[in-house]
Amino acid sequence: MEDHIYNVEIKWLEQRKGKMYSPELHDQINNNSNEIEVATPTQFNGGMPFTWSPEHLFTAAVSSCLMTTFLAIAEHSKLNYSSFKCPSKGFLNKVDGRFAMHKVELYPEICLKKNRDKKKAEKVLEKSKKACLISNSVISKIEMHPRIIVIE
Repeated sequence: MEDHIYNVEIKWLEQRKGKMYSPELHDQINNNSNEIEVATPTQFNGGMPFTWSPEHLFTAAVSSCLMTTFLAIAEHSKLNYSSFKCPSKGFLNKVDGRFAMHKVELYPEICLKKNRDKKKAEKVLEKSKKACLISNSVISKIEMHPRIIVIE
């Protein structure tokens, strides 16, 4: 398999803030540039409120990868679910004297219409965690605390 390549451009704007952009995601028809502002988080000196930080994006990458992996495996497994959401928490601290995102906690929640699908949903979630390419690419500990709700 050839490498899949994902291009991202970063440009400094002011103080501790910049913007991210991906040329391959630019929607030329509607002229949507897909820019995202990114800044130092408020926990650090000069941090900027209400702006995505690398730490938020790291946590979002792990969480969104779990979701997209789940969606693919659920479709392949013919799992009948009505919703999926995944709150998540990224933990940053010093590890061996350097700051690192050392843990991500995922709280996926799946709603099912039938109780008989509960075991299948658990299996699909576990497969999704193991197959998530972002989780497999980081050294951070990834913890999953699933919740499966049956609405009959």
